[in-house]
Amino acid sequence: MTEEKMSPLRARMMEDMRIRGMGDKAQKSHIRAIKDFAAFLGHSPDTATPEELRAYQLHLTDTGVTPSTFNTRIVALRFFFGITCGREDMKCFMQFKTKPKKLPVVFSVQEVSDLLMATPGPGLKYRAALSISYGAGLRASEVCSLKISDIDSNRMLIHVDQGKGGKDRKVMLSPGLLDLLREYWKEAHPEGWLFPGKPKINPISSRQLNRAFTSAKHMAGISKPATLHTLRHSFATHLLEANTDVRVIQVLLGHAKLTTTAQYTHVATKTIKDTVSPYEMLAGLQDQTLKRSLE
Repeated sequence: MTEEKMSPLRARMMEDMRIRGMGDKAQKSHIRAIKDFAAFLGHSPDTATPEELRAYQLHLTDTGVTPSTFNTRIVALRFFFGITCGREDMKCFMQFKTKPKKLPVVFSVQEVSDLLMATPGPGLKYRAALSISYGAGLRASEVCSLKISDIDSNRMLIHVDQGKGGKDRKVMLSPGLLDLLREYWKEAHPEGWLFPGKPKINPISSRQLNRAFTSAKHMAGISKPATLHTLRHSFATHLLEANTDVRVIQVLLGHAKLTTTAQYTHVATKTIKDTVSPYEMLAGLQDQTLKRSLE
């Protein structure tokens, strides 16, 4: 595949993605996937045959890519062939892989406290950022994109601008979190971005925030296989254990489907522990059965 052949094809695909309002991150992922497919083929991907598409999927399987990566490539290929190339027939030669369903890792309230107290300095910047991730259930990218104007202390809300899927939403701002943010503001006096990066005209990156999380986790002595996203999982789980309606949690997390939010019912251990088993109703009935047998 030569650059001359690829350039118009790539340009058209990028136009197609822009027309459909696809985000930058998704566009880059799609382009990477098609470049990988083209490298495997050794010629322009728009001329691929069903057998070559099948061979590529076998190649991905044999090289041990994760189901998530495999499915990401398939989504990109479906878009490429269905939209850019107008070859809808190719979709029937693609298969998604079933991901093994794993329960999300969740921190206890004590672990969250220990982690936030161990957050590295200097100052309160990273502690405030990680506290928002837990206290409002925000994704890393959403925390990084916060502006000072997004903090509404009058209504005790945080405005999330263009979250996942390009959707705006409002989330809770607790009094304790507001106090911490005010302390941070007095210390750092950020302008524009709530958590500026370097240079300050840019926001902090997700990579920087992840490094701060990993450092805090290590310093707190937490050995769970947790990631920064675990703070968001913990937010949802702790709300559920406090008997918050799952539909309210769905709105706070910005989930499109209730089934996505419902996964937290499987890890809400306090809720599970406090639920009375129907077996407990048998004791009284068994006593009655015994009395009847003696009469």
